[in-house]
Amino acid sequence: MTPTTREECAALDAADPLAPLREEFVLPEGVIYLDGNSLGALPRSTPGRVADMIEREWGQDLIRSWNTAGWWDKPRTLGAKVAPLVGADPDEVVVGDGVSANLFKVLIAALRMSDRSVVLGEAGNFPTDLYVTEGAVGLAGATQRRIDPDGPALGEALAAGDVAVVLLSHVDYRTGTLRDMPGITRTAHDHGALVVWDLCHSAGAVPIDLSGCGADFAVGCTYKYLNAGPGAPAFLYAARRHHPVVDQPLSGWHGHARPFDFTADYEPAPGVSRFLSGSQPLVADAALEASLDVWAKADMDLVRAKSLAMTDLFLRVTGEAGLVSATPLDHGRRGSQVALLQPEEGSGYPIVQALIERGVIGDFRAPDVMRFGFTPLYLRYVDVFDAATALVEVVRTGEWREERFAQRAQVT
Repeated sequence: MTPTTREECAALDAADPLAPLREEFVLPEGVIYLDGNSLGALPRSTPGRVADMIEREWGQDLIRSWNTAGWWDKPRTLGAKVAPLVGADPDEVVVGDGVSANLFKVLIAALRMSDRSVVLGEAGNFPTDLYVTEGAVGLAGATQRRIDPDGPALGEALAAGDVAVVLLSHVDYRTGTLRDMPGITRTAHDHGALVVWDLCHSAGAVPIDLSGCGADFAVGCTYKYLNAGPGAPAFLYAARRHHPVVDQPLSGWHGHARPFDFTADYEPAPGVSRFLSGSQPLVADAALEASLDVWAKADMDLVRAKSLAMTDLFLRVTGEAGLVSATPLDHGRRGSQVALLQPEEGSGYPIVQALIERGVIGDFRAPDVMRFGFTPLYLRYVDVFDAATALVEVVRTGEWREERFAQRAQVT
């Protein structure tokens, strides 16, 4: 049952099995952070882990750390730590490069596996996915087709019989809508298409079972719900059944079968390692490793249950004030964020800025969405209650109408 008072929220916090994990994070005094779906909070262990990497592994052991500290294998060892969070086996995930580069790799690889030439994507997807797809299809001589994947258009487009690859976000970055990964994957396969899933807004937010649903490829970032820090390396998943035949376009040294033979011609490494290209950002890897060690203590079923309870609470309080949600009320279709539509044209950005001045941090996505992310490892029920109450007050008092809140910053 959704709590109705702050006292009831405090009681839930006292009984919360995830509550001890809050102490694993640095949380500024006087701030309620509802933007972990854009940049996660800092784990307390990260500065020490990064310092050790710089001062000891690099500073003292120097180049020997490629062997003694396991630098060379970091893409695979970190991939193995990400794997349980996305429902994959350890040898199906590697960490390295960014989402854009990894998405390009898997799109071209999937197109090379098919005799078809259409990449089917969603019209409202995150711009990276749209832009990278444009570049990939242009180089491959293929075609991009964009649809609304949450209606009948997906099935109709697949029925045409010319779709090679379907690229979808598991959770819509604007509305927080959670897609039916097993059902969509099955439907795409029934129509002869491969599927690439973007997990940027679902990894660490909702349970994921890539292997169980038969997904082909997936990419995701680690700096949102996984708390690895700004610009942290991304991850890439490739189903084991595709490893023997998959051919990715960025054939760099780290993806070679025997890199230290220094041969002139490229031979892909076995398994998912063939998706690696160049040297990886090892300082950033150290920050990711610190965060993944925290995540190893978390039960994703508990994370999901708390996420739904917190978003229910936020939706109830803000709904009573007339704020309209673009996020589905149905638990089965909701990620771990709430997207509210601006109450009047042009009000969304200044409302969020006025809320930030009150110490409640969310963000705005053009043209009309106020986004609030819910991160169960470090967010409390009382935080959610206080944030929702503050939002309602900002709207009711009209304080957002002050001119200073309308001044756009570079990052919204």
